[in-house]
Amino acid sequence: MTSRVSLAVVDHVARVTLNRPDKHNAIDYQMFSELADAGKQLAADRSVRAVILQGAGEHFCAGIDISVFQQKEPVATAEAMAPCEGSPANLFQRAAYIWREIPVPVICAIQGVAYGGGLQIALGADLRFAAPDARLSIMEIKWGLIPDMAFSTTLRGIVRMDIAKSLIWSGKIIGSDEALRLGLVTEIHDDPVHAADEMAQSISRKSPDAIRAAKQLINESWAQSDADALRLEARLQMSLLGQQNQIEAAKANMERRPPEFSDASN
Repeated sequence: MTSRVSLAVVDHVARVTLNRPDKHNAIDYQMFSELADAGKQLAADRSVRAVILQGAGEHFCAGIDISVFQQKEPVATAEAMAPCEGSPANLFQRAAYIWREIPVPVICAIQGVAYGGGLQIALGADLRFAAPDARLSIMEIKWGLIPDMAFSTTLRGIVRMDIAKSLIWSGKIIGSDEALRLGLVTEIHDDPVHAADEMAQSISRKSPDAIRAAKQLINESWAQSDADALRLEARLQMSLLGQQNQIEAAKANMERRPPEFSDASN
């Protein structure tokens, strides 16, 4: 059976590619499972410092493969809807939520369409770079459904509540400019894959310990009280001070040379 997701790691940068270009990278059961597996593998790899998430061909992802709705068995089986081992997310949610569980930055390059489940996967990334002609939609209402791929956790820190409701209820398709205005995408680039490559390479040259701590700080503190956020900030900073990579960062700056970092310590 042909793999639905390809994974390659070069010079500390991982590239995850949704690999069904003939189907506009539509998500079937196999792709759900392979996305979760790829993310789980990357989360455990301390040599990885940044991840690029992209689609093969002209589109990022057209959403759920309609064959999923044509299965003889119900889509939402008890097994598929139960939380995965080591995660609060179920099989469907984890295809998007796994990118939040990965401790390093994940940059999604959006070309063509990101519809329904495709957009939900993109929202799990830390950054989203879109092509000028990209088209995005929360399209589940078309099928009489709600977005259920960790959407309730990923979108709440990106757009206002009324905007989220409007996008869900209407299912409208929006372009890159409107998506940027709403906050659904981070930047617009003529070549979002190239832009993602440049960002990932830049991140890979920074202290991997500091990069991971920064992602943890932002993800966890955003919904915390001031007191809890301040304690987390202090705890993470103390975990960095005086460690090998922090000392190397300081020395490299003082000696005006490129740093040579070790793999992440945690």
